[in-house]
Amino acid sequence: MSFFRIDPQIEAFSDKASEKAAHVFAGIEQMTEYNQQKVLRAFIDNGVRESHFAESTGYGYGDVGRDTLDAVFAQSMGAESALVRHSFACGTHTLTVALFGILRPGDVMLSVTGEPYDTIQPTIGLHCDAGRGSLRDFGVEYREVALRDGKPDVDAIRDALRKEKIKLVYIQRSRGYTLRPSLSVSEIGEIVRVTRENSDALVMVDNCYGEFVERAEPLSVGADLIAGSLIKNPGGGLAKNGGYIAGRRDLVELCAYRMTSPGLGAEVGASLGMNRGLFMGLFHAPHVTGEALKTAVFAAALLSEMGYDVTPRFDEPRRDIIQAILLRRPETLVAFCRGLQSGSPVDSGAVPEPWDMPGYDSKVIMAAGAFILGSSIELSADAPLREPFAVWMQGGLNYHSGKIGVLLAAQEAYRADNGTN
Repeated sequence: MSFFRIDPQIEAFSDKASEKAAHVFAGIEQMTEYNQQKVLRAFIDNGVRESHFAESTGYGYGDVGRDTLDAVFAQSMGAESALVRHSFACGTHTLTVALFGILRPGDVMLSVTGEPYDTIQPTIGLHCDAGRGSLRDFGVEYREVALRDGKPDVDAIRDALRKEKIKLVYIQRSRGYTLRPSLSVSEIGEIVRVTRENSDALVMVDNCYGEFVERAEPLSVGADLIAGSLIKNPGGGLAKNGGYIAGRRDLVELCAYRMTSPGLGAEVGASLGMNRGLFMGLFHAPHVTGEALKTAVFAAALLSEMGYDVTPRFDEPRRDIIQAILLRRPETLVAFCRGLQSGSPVDSGAVPEPWDMPGYDSKVIMAAGAFILGSSIELSADAPLREPFAVWMQGGLNYHSGKIGVLLAAQEAYRADNGTN
């Protein structure tokens, strides 16, 4: 650690963690190679060329770069069609467009992974006043099946599908601010199977944090639609903003009509010179996702060596890039985030403070010294200040810098718990 001051005790923990993680890293490298070849094949098959990076303005009619990006993304995700746009403000916006695109007044939406992530709840109309333009305001009804022991309750899902006509089964792949395991593609496939056997409902997956973590995406096991953010895995750390929707061609078209207007859909929307970064981000995405997974595995091994509970464990199968660490005390949580911030390439001198973040019901602390503000594929950590005082860490553009950030975070947490400076 020539350039950073790491306590000898933390270095000893680090050595043990690195030794434990070595064989897990080998498996991640195999996954990365498979997914990188898959994306490269999509670039070649769709004839990506320099002219596809040219800027379009105005209406964006005939933007072949934009349309080719959609095609490359669709092939990479195993989709019939895709809608990849920098004009999606965030993942929540993307998911909202998808939900409003395929749901109509009188439809019933069924969440089968419990209550969705905080920021999508107002879109549905949960825990908020009427009149904001939520799905509930437009006559879309909501049902929910709670998880059982952190897993989808297949029997309860079956009963819910048989009880009434469901238009959409909604799956949140990642854990959000919970400690339940994230879902594997195989588990999503089981939900799809039960859905198909008991109804004609559509299946949509919030795919955030899960892209390129496994060999296949949820569409390969029968999901109809997936959606996510480009400042997470599929943007490869190069996308400045944006989101994607991918899946069945007719459903993606409906989403495109919601994104712009009926009759125009995906035909309009100038790329404004963003195509190069989106193409490059997608190309780098499998490798960068692999680096984020290594960073998470190392963090799990290190913090468990130090006596903290972690989920998933370092040697558990990974379903997304998120690593949860139970730090037990608010002071330790804050110290962890400040330590991670100090090892960031951007804004390392900033001192994270808990604040009332829009969309959340408790104060949230966030550490993220990123090149793209809010980018979750870059090393970051965040948490609501509430029991069980766990922190959710994700990202890492490259493992070697991510490791330093994790070590500095762990060191500050250790000092907070042991009363040292």
